Amino acid sequence: MNASTFLTLPSLNYRAAFLDMVDEFERAGQHYSYHDAARQDFAAFLLDTEKQSQGVDLPPELVPSTTYWLVTPEGVVIGRSSLRHYLNPALELRGGHIGYAIRPSMRRQGHGTRILALTLEKARELGLTRVLVTCDTSNIASARIIEHNGGILENFTTSPSDGVQISRYWIQL
Repeated sequence: MNASTFLTLPSLNYRAAFLDMVDEFERAGQHYSYHDAARQDFAAFLLDTEKQSQGVDLPPELVPSTTYWLVTPEGVVIGRSSLRHYLNPALELRGGHIGYAIRPSMRRQGHGTRILALTLEKARELGLTRVLVTCDTSNIASARIIEHNGGILENFTTSPSDGVQISRYWIQL
């Protein structure tokens, strides 16, 4: 893990690097609808992420959420995180305050732990004192990342939409 990696807001400066990460996710068979808009119209995608952070024009099922990218000093986008400003009932079950993803070729190198740690700092800056982070119970790597960042397992739940067991962790800030 490179301790000089940093979080940044989505930016046109990292367009090629972000789309390279998107392509890598796709090649690994991991499709995120979040990425579709970036491929279609990057400027509109950036505007939408900014509006979502401000809570502007959100559908009723979404809450304000700030997106960050984990970037190397060389400009490689390693991963992304989302910091949800508060929880709704769906996020209390699955999703929590913070979600993150690391590009497949960069996993198992400490970047997941780093992106969560840096996003927790942003949560503190936002004024949160405690955050919920969830993962599929079968995702042992994510559970370790959450626990390494101080996550205390509260319970397991089952997602009503797909029956997947979810582990729910709280982190005191």
